[in-house]
Amino acid sequence: MTARDAKDASPGDTGSVTAREVWLLMSDLVLDQQRRREVSDALGISFARARAVRRLARQPMSMRELAAALGIDPPNATVVVDDLEAQGLVTRRPHPTDRRAKVVEVTRKGRKLALRADAILATPPPALAELAPGDLEALRRILTSIRAAK
Repeated sequence: MTARDAKDASPGDTGSVTAREVWLLMSDLVLDQQRRREVSDALGISFARARAVRRLARQPMSMRELAAALGIDPPNATVVVDDLEAQGLVTRRPHPTDRRAKVVEVTRKGRKLALRADAILATPPPALAELAPGDLEALRRILTSIRAAK
């Protein structure tokens, strides 16, 4: 559904046509500007692999925890970790309390990669960066209010 489709849709129980149109515009902006391709190209790995490294840079996780954090099945997490380990980005070590489990953590190389990905993803798109300071402040205030309401 596009923003134009939202205008033509009848309002539902969850909000007005205008709210849906704003939501779709925000979604389009974020999805168009996520810079996934830029991250993949700069780091030489898929965005899905970069997501895993970024998660693990925040804290080591068991394979099961990583799978849950990424929203994938544990066997898929194993494939991801095997690949990242082969590239020297993560290592596995025994879980301190569960002999059956392994903990995955980033290496120094993986941490550097995660920091590069974070820097790329934190860079606002030009259209946002070029807004007037007052408009940026108003947008921040509105988004903060929306986030607090959830």
